[in-house]
Amino acid sequence: MSHATAIIREARYAVSIKAGSHELISDEGLALGGQDAGPSPYELLLASLGSCTVMTMKMYAERKGWPLVSASVKLLFERDGDTAKIRRVLKLEGDLTEEQRARFADIAERTPVTLTLKAGVPIHTKLAW
Repeated sequence: MSHATAIIREARYAVSIKAGSHELISDEGLALGGQDAGPSPYELLLASLGSCTVMTMKMYAERKGWPLVSASVKLLFERDGDTAKIRRVLKLEGDLTEEQRARFADIAERTPVTLTLKAGVPIHTKLAW
């Protein structure tokens, strides 16, 4: 089971995060009153989606024995009023056929984090005393 803890203290928007056994910082950029000490919450969301995307493609290539040398993904979170969307652009390097490239694009649409975001996930909140 994945788990994380986020704590904010004196610094205006800097948040100390412990995710599994890893520690990192999230912050808002200067334009939003933060100190840009780490990625913003939406940047962390995009990083999660991006890492899951390329990890899944790497696993698939290894399982199939396909010559994927590297995979990268650029992500952009956009909001237009009440509508939000993520743009994702894949870059694949290696001696891949057009069919293999198309399959990777299809796989990107079905990675675990992609499916979670597309389906939505209930969030249950309670106060601890």
